[in-house]
Formats: sequence, structure tokens, C-alpha cells
Amino acid sequence: QLSNKKRIKKFNSIRLKSLDKSPQKKGVCVKVFISNPKKPNSANRKVARVKLSNKLFVTCSIPGEGHGLQKFSTVLIRGASVRDLPGVKYKLVRGAFDLGPVKNRRRSRSLYGTASIKK
Repeated sequence: QLSNKKRIKKFNSIRLKSLDKSPQKKGVCVKVFISNPKKPNSANRKVARVKLSNKLFVTCSIPGEGHGLQKFSTVLIRGASVRDLPGVKYKLVRGAFDLGPVKNRRRSRSLYGTASIKK
């Protein structure tokens, strides 16, 4: 079928702009603090403000129980939304750089950087 106008390419929006189309990014912790979740939930969520290698600042959740993060710790972030924390669209990768693995973790160890348990 003939047409006068050219075909228009669909524009795909980038969901996580600070990652620059890469799977992970390296960053440095600027502030490690505790945040409270949205309405039906109640807890103290561990959160870090991170300056990425591309000079952007993002807020990241620290997964798992216990961490040794402090200011100027080097971390690796990945894109993963935390549903009950508004504005937190990233998680830190356990077992990479200065963020160690979760101790005594038996199940779903790969998410928390824990090595296999030797018998």
C-alpha cells in the first residue's frame, strides 16, 4: 500500500536512566541510613545513597540481614524496585566489592552472595 509519510520508529523509553543501559553499575556510598516503608507495612529498611561511576546519585536498598556498609564503601548496584519504599529503584549486589555476603544463609544463596556449605 502506498503512503506519503515515512514509517515512524517507536521510541522505547529507558526505565532506569542512571544505569545507562548496563546491567550493573559501580558506585560509592555517600550515606547509609534507615527508612520506613509505605502504609500497610512497618519495619526499618536499610538504605544507602550511592554516587555512581557516571556521577549520578541514586538511593539503593541493602538486601539481606546485616551489613557492614559505611560512608565511602564501594558497591555494585542492579536495577530492582523495592515496592514499599518510594523512590528506591535499585538494590545493592551482595558479595561484590565492600558489601559482603549474608552469613548463615541456606536457601537462595546466589541472591545474597553466600558460598556453598561444605559438608
